[in-house]
Amino acid sequence: MNRSYLWVWVFFFTCAICVSIPAMAGEPTEMVRKTTDKIIAIVTDSSLEGPEKAAERKRLVREAVSEQFNRKEMSRRTLARHWRKRTEEEKIEFIDLYGKLLEQTYLDRVEGYSGEKVFYEGEEVDGKYGVVKVKILTGQGTKIAVEYRLKKAGDDWLVYDVSIEGVSLVNNYRNQFNSIIVRSSYKDFIKKLKAKVEKQ
Repeated sequence: MNRSYLWVWVFFFTCAICVSIPAMAGEPTEMVRKTTDKIIAIVTDSSLEGPEKAAERKRLVREAVSEQFNRKEMSRRTLARHWRKRTEEEKIEFIDLYGKLLEQTYLDRVEGYSGEKVFYEGEEVDGKYGVVKVKILTGQGTKIAVEYRLKKAGDDWLVYDVSIEGVSLVNNYRNQFNSIIVRSSYKDFIKKLKAKVEKQ
């Protein structure tokens, strides 16, 4: 995993557990804010502190993350042309593995929470698609531009991509996964993904 790829992850998972600044907003923004507030409540809950509470804390955070992301949409966009070639069983398997990878990376970042602030700066809605724009203010005073991309599913707006300073999370994964599949095979790629998930 290259350094720029890690950089995207660091700031993505920082922004997802920030202290939020209230602002008037529509449904997509409220969805992002709702999940953010839920995770903040979990990681700052004194009753969940300590190693003996680690498993419960992780379970609660994992549930909150699962509620926010559209796993199938992220999986489809990440595999891109390789998605169409997959059987239904292979798609289900990839969605599960990819979701576990996202959740575990998120959980790793939760431990680094330090009260960063996120300012909700606006949203754009076009039919069933929406973009929520925020700015992250770090403790060093650095401002990071973040865009959550969401798709409406029923009554909910779910995240299918996040862009940090113009760098897309889905595009980064797509490039990395595609490189492995093209160099070897999809079967080999799944073996590597399984090993990575099991190792975490």
